[in-house]
Amino acid sequence: MIAILDYGAGNLRSVEKALRHIGCDAAVTGDPEVLRRADGAVLPGVGAFGDAMRELRARGLEGPIVDYIAGGRPFLGICLGLQVLFERSEESPGAKGLGVLRGSVLRIPADGGRKVPHIGWNSLDLSETGGLFAGLDAHPFVYFVHSYYVAAEEPVVTATAEYGVSIHAAVRKGNLFAVQFHPEKSGAVGIQMLRNFAAAVEKGGV
Repeated sequence: MIAILDYGAGNLRSVEKALRHIGCDAAVTGDPEVLRRADGAVLPGVGAFGDAMRELRARGLEGPIVDYIAGGRPFLGICLGLQVLFERSEESPGAKGLGVLRGSVLRIPADGGRKVPHIGWNSLDLSETGGLFAGLDAHPFVYFVHSYYVAAEEPVVTATAEYGVSIHAAVRKGNLFAVQFHPEKSGAVGIQMLRNFAAAVEKGGV
């Protein structure tokens, strides 16, 4: 079973629908005990970094998420679910993230006539051919909705995208995967990524 973690940060049902579409046993839950029993977990989210961390703590999910990732079972962060894996964000000064990955979340600069938030399709530059990206070409198009981006401070980046700055669009550390874009909104490419994640869950890891 794949646990889709509910901490009040949105886009849960679209992720659940996409996983069920590819035949996964997936359940939306905010219960730490359900997470502990899950074979895989997804942390989605849309919203503010500080609010997300407050909700994760209030619902007793912070420690169980950190422990789950440390245990090595497949875990997928999506959008805000990527950002909160890191240490800090310019969006919420003073708020501490989960800190399972080293780095910061920075605001996309709104210079050169560039619109922020970054909304729409953009291509990825993949530096990994396996994992989430098995079966995809080197520059797949995916769907983004965000105003902040991750700047990782350790060698975990598996894909970048260009939007005035080089966005660390996907990271991986063992069986921890996370992406800035929305696989559930990225058509056939996103479905392939979710299939790859589901395959990792089925096998107990990549």
